[in-house]
Amino acid sequence: MFYYLLKYVVLGPLLKLTFRPRISGLEHIPESGAAIVAGNHLSFADHFLMPAVLKRRITFLAKAEYFTGPGLKGRLTAAFFRSAGQIPVDRSGKEAGQAAIREGLGVLSKGELLGIYPEGTRSHDGRLYKGKVGVAVMALRAGVPVIPCAMIGTFEAQPPGKVLPTPHPVTIRFGEPLDFSRYAGMEGEKAILRAVTDEIMYAILSLSEQEYVDRYAAVVKAEETAAKAERQRRFPRLPRR
Repeated sequence: MFYYLLKYVVLGPLLKLTFRPRISGLEHIPESGAAIVAGNHLSFADHFLMPAVLKRRITFLAKAEYFTGPGLKGRLTAAFFRSAGQIPVDRSGKEAGQAAIREGLGVLSKGELLGIYPEGTRSHDGRLYKGKVGVAVMALRAGVPVIPCAMIGTFEAQPPGKVLPTPHPVTIRFGEPLDFSRYAGMEGEKAILRAVTDEIMYAILSLSEQEYVDRYAAVVKAEETAAKAERQRRFPRLPRR
């Protein structure tokens, strides 16, 4: 109930009025049945803009931090995401990937749409990064198509660290469904999972026209953060007089 209230009464109309998103490829979203919508991830706003333009309900695997924040703000954020039907996934520890796959397969088993960001985290610089193979595992195990999606302009509207978005033109493109039935029963083979994931990422790249980086976003971000900390340690800023 709350999901549809947000989509059609509260948040959806506000997002459409603010960003006036240009949409293409909606005909590629199946009217019924399970499917994965795999997209690039540039902004916190992606979670809400994509569902706002789809006729069907879509469930995202959201990071657990959205559900465990401290204080009143944290409780309100957690309540919001739960009410919107989003599923918390713990991204730490060895079992994190398997937990995400179990939750995703649960959504697909109900014949629903599952939204996922194969990069695993938001891009910190607007580029498209290497995809993790969890999306391939779910697609092959569930035997469902993957619809690539590109969010364009959301990084400029609300880059990481920006609390409130700035009105900016946004385009959302959906590509033709990718069929991986030829790999049925092969989800245990690493080479197959990598090939499927790379095909998905190439489809997203073709839609988004981003610069591609063949490395994991989280690794690059951690390296850049460490390098920045080292520069600050070696060349500390002098206090202002």
